[in-house]
Amino acid sequence: MVADSGFAALFGSAEHIAVDRGLSEFRSGRPILIANTGRTELVMPVDGMDDARLASFRQVCAPAAPYLAVTARRACALGLAASGPVGLAIGDEESAAAILALAADADPKRVPALLPPSAAAAAAIDLAKLAHRLPALLMADGGTARKSAGKLSLVEVAAEAVGQVRHAASASLAVVAESNVPLSGGLATRFVVFRDGIGGSSVAVIIGRPDLARPVPVRLHSSCLTGDVFGSRRCDCGDQLRLAVGRIDQEGGGIILYLEQEGRGVGLANKMRAYALQDAGLDTIDANATLGFDDDERGYGVAGGMLRLLGCKQVRLLTNNPAKLDGLAQAGIEIVGRVPLHGPVNADNRRYLTAKATRAGHKLDHLLGALT
Repeated sequence: MVADSGFAALFGSAEHIAVDRGLSEFRSGRPILIANTGRTELVMPVDGMDDARLASFRQVCAPAAPYLAVTARRACALGLAASGPVGLAIGDEESAAAILALAADADPKRVPALLPPSAAAAAAIDLAKLAHRLPALLMADGGTARKSAGKLSLVEVAAEAVGQVRHAASASLAVVAESNVPLSGGLATRFVVFRDGIGGSSVAVIIGRPDLARPVPVRLHSSCLTGDVFGSRRCDCGDQLRLAVGRIDQEGGGIILYLEQEGRGVGLANKMRAYALQDAGLDTIDANATLGFDDDERGYGVAGGMLRLLGCKQVRLLTNNPAKLDGLAQAGIEIVGRVPLHGPVNADNRRYLTAKATRAGHKLDHLLGALT
């Protein structure tokens, strides 16, 4: 019993370990087994898959035939009616490129027949999203593969455990490092780095000396490599970040939470895929839906945990996005006000901002006024 409790303290629950290892396998493009209601399926992400890996997948799951599992959003983008994850039939002749086209192209050459949804598909898709893979997976009955799981080093994950991971990430949040970081212009800040239960790292940038006994100006800022670092004109992220820093400094101090949620939570690679679809004519909402994602895949449980660990319980949120107010309130933080952040509108971000205002409910009254 002592040994068992020692292992539990060291490694965590067996279910959580399996999900962590499943995430690692998905990030590397390798297959895993997902067990649900007495059935086990072999599952592998399709982005990054080449023909050699596809052939190996078919061999491992034989005699079962693989199919493509996609979200309801992707199915609808293909013109198929769906209210949840579905399977798409694929033939033995399908190449890796053809399967990827079924998963991500705006106008694939053909649309296959629908198959009954797998009980494990929802968990597989959720795990793929956590790994920042496309929410499209090759799946097949895993009976044959399971018999050889030890030889193949296959990880097996319980479907119900996948849904518990996001909560576990917030619950296990911890400060791992911090330091003073002076910024340009002589601005004094302190960077506090947090790590969550699935290896993600987010940063609290504490500007000045905020009074935690009063409502603190706070900006929840999702990482944006293109806008924050390189000054991309396709979005307003970098502009909002710099506006937030200046506003918080003027108010004598506050906090910016720099969250590891690139591309509204879809990851950098999928963000670039969405950009390519926007170049072909889709707006930002439809581009994400075409790839099988929800309008916004972000969550704010980790943000709430970060603020609690910093001793911040009441905030005035610097945002144009009402979903952030709702998300942070659900995470247990009291919102006492909202401060808008209106960046400049240019020819490259106008369509993006218009979609956020008219379709996603962002409070961009200055832009809507110019459109009417």
